[in-house]
Amino acid sequence: MKRSRFSEEQIIGILKEHQAGMSAAELSRKHGVSDGTFYKWRSKYSGMEVSEAKRLKVLEEENKKLKKLLAEQMLDVSTLKEMLGKNF
Repeated sequence: MKRSRFSEEQIIGILKEHQAGMSAAELSRKHGVSDGTFYKWRSKYSGMEVSEAKRLKVLEEENKKLKKLLAEQMLDVSTLKEMLGKNF
């Protein structure tokens, strides 16, 4: 996954500029991002504060680790079921 040039703090700052009255097109040009990126940020971070965005990032990382653990456990269970199904 490509790493963003902007941190969550910067993104939230840009969105606050939009709430203050700047248009999306102006902000996109000023910060060098596409309109699509701006609207994606707005859908994800709209109304958030910096602390909430940091908490979201921590939760997403934790969720990613838990999903990986679950997949590994499911693979182990599947392998054990196959082994038990075979006649020795």
